[in-house]
Amino acid sequence: MINIQKYNSWYLPIAITVAIIVWLLSGINQKNSPSYQPINNADLSSVISVRVRDQIAKKVIRNLKLNGRTAPSRVVNIKAETDGRVIKIGANRGERISQGSLIVQLSERDRFANLAKSTATVNQRKAEYDSQKKLNDENFISEVKLRESIANLERARHELSLANLDIEFMNIKSPFEGSLQERKVEIGDYVKAGDKIATIIDDNELIVKAEISEHDVKYVKIGDFGLAELATGQKVQGIIRYIAPAANESTRTFDIELLLNNKDGLLRAGVSSELTIPAEEVAAHLVSPALLSLNDEGIIGIKILTDENTVKFISADIVLSSDDGVYLAGLPYISTVITVGQGYVRSGMQVNPVTETDTNIILSAQSKTQGK
Repeated sequence: MINIQKYNSWYLPIAITVAIIVWLLSGINQKNSPSYQPINNADLSSVISVRVRDQIAKKVIRNLKLNGRTAPSRVVNIKAETDGRVIKIGANRGERISQGSLIVQLSERDRFANLAKSTATVNQRKAEYDSQKKLNDENFISEVKLRESIANLERARHELSLANLDIEFMNIKSPFEGSLQERKVEIGDYVKAGDKIATIIDDNELIVKAEISEHDVKYVKIGDFGLAELATGQKVQGIIRYIAPAANESTRTFDIELLLNNKDGLLRAGVSSELTIPAEEVAAHLVSPALLSLNDEGIIGIKILTDENTVKFISADIVLSSDDGVYLAGLPYISTVITVGQGYVRSGMQVNPVTETDTNIILSAQSKTQGK
């Protein structure tokens, strides 16, 4: 006869094992049954609510921002056109000078003696020509003799012109109104023709030199207006006077110059500046910078909703910045922008949109309830 008492300690482990097997088998049957549906991200995202705002794009002007530097509109190196010793200084470095102002005067040497000699020679050659002409009219000399006297007269006149120029060149003057940037000589220095005397800049007008990309050069043309903001804080409007016809081979950019009026002399050459040039007109949305975020690739952009209430990330094409926010291009003309909760959703998720109008109604109702 079997002793049942002997096996009482086995009943509990066996019962637990049978229960675990039955539970596992029931899970498999449920998974294979038609009513089983696994939980996925789409189900989770459908319960997330975000606040949204519908807005319409506005027409704005896209501005091109270029970094540049101011420079004189003209820079001229003055060189001596005759020999001589410096006997007088007419202007100092940094001094503003008018057109025709004396910069340096050279010694007279024998210039006036040469002028007198050349004048006398011209008078003599003129008398010879008059005499030869009269004899030729009476057929006493040949045509060759007459032409020889003409050549002698013209040679004498040429020498007289050189003598006059030599006297004029001993007074080295400014060719235009501007500032004396540099002077190479002092009193007592001896200079020869071709030696550098001074550098004069025309700072009545300044230019902002910058470079524009090959993609943006199509938006600008000579005569367009632009705004230069200098590192000194000064803001000056000017017009584009030059666009390079060919791009720089190494940078693939085009040189561009903005002409500025500096009659009052308040602007300085060589100052860093930011050049703003209006370009194309585009449709853009005004949004707060706080609505911008980064995607997984590190690209900055904004999240909107499609017609199916699906989140879509669009990279930010900032057209214009203002005190009210930033204007973004590249969004649909009528866009539903996520204004609250964009940090909790990602592109492709379906969400429950709550418009800002609905939010205001709810908050108003809550406020009235709390007031009671």
